[in-house]
Amino acid sequence: MSQATPVTQANTGSMPLSRAQLLGAVCTLGLLLLPLWANNYVLSIGTLILFLGLAGQAWNVMMGFAGLLSLGHALYIGLGAYTSAALYTHYDIGPWLGVWLAALLCAIAGVGIGALAFRFSISGVQFSLLTIAFAEFTRIGFDHIDWLGGPAGLFLKVQQREHIDLLNLRGPPAMFYYVALALCAGTFALCRVLLRGRAGYYWQAIRENEDAARALGIHTLRWKLLAVAISAALTGVAGVFFAFYYNSLFPEQVFHISRSIEIILAPVIGGIGSLVGPVLGAALLTLLGDLSTELLDALGSQIPGVKQVLYGCVLLVVVWYLPHGVWPTLSRALGLDREHKG
Repeated sequence: MSQATPVTQANTGSMPLSRAQLLGAVCTLGLLLLPLWANNYVLSIGTLILFLGLAGQAWNVMMGFAGLLSLGHALYIGLGAYTSAALYTHYDIGPWLGVWLAALLCAIAGVGIGALAFRFSISGVQFSLLTIAFAEFTRIGFDHIDWLGGPAGLFLKVQQREHIDLLNLRGPPAMFYYVALALCAGTFALCRVLLRGRAGYYWQAIRENEDAARALGIHTLRWKLLAVAISAALTGVAGVFFAFYYNSLFPEQVFHISRSIEIILAPVIGGIGSLVGPVLGAALLTLLGDLSTELLDALGSQIPGVKQVLYGCVLLVVVWYLPHGVWPTLSRALGLDREHKG
């Protein structure tokens, strides 16, 4: 018995990293070290990828986890952006305080829309159309609010400074990159916990068969509203970052349906329902779009809408050949089948 103890301790000691953990560590290290060698242009591309990954992950909570198709997530981007921007412009309230109110307002708006839809058994295509309608109503309404700039736009105070003012989100591109990275990583971790907990199992049951889930005793209305609230709040956080990164907001720009489509494309191409999919899809779309723009500039040609056409072609290819997205196929190729849901 005295010799068995060391064997047991050796077997339960430190275990080697799995392929998924090793790949995640390498990617994380690469992302953290990127600003050490990248110029501002590369950092802007990286920041855009992380922003779209954040927004796509937020949308993924509704559609990928709970099966609720929203085509109006620009509503929450706009609400989050305008809330934080107005607080900063009119009352000098910084983004780290404004983000809480922005997330709360977005969650309330999402729950209100969800309660209206679910109470009247609106689902599927009808629910997605309802989300578009609310985004359009909000866009039209914000066009007539002079306190928020109306159609002329709301502009944040920009201070040209080289040093980092993290409190007011003012600083060089590297600062915005790291903030976007932190937000994206935090959202990833939160969604991982949700997906692997009770909420994740309940949402997947509702997604696969809501009637069966209800028969098993799952309060489907409560859990669907929770998915909507979390998704809307996280999208509102992305909207706050959008406001302080671009420093200008226009209703036609922020609430337009093209903004919602931009959010949706990343998880659809990367893999709906997975954790890595939205970030991978955002990287593929952003890099392909930037490459096409650079190629046309090198040829001395400007073709309006070429990026949208490219996105459409990529979407067709993925839907046709990779109906579950790029990440599930890539994970199998890398031998990560056990962590497929990640």
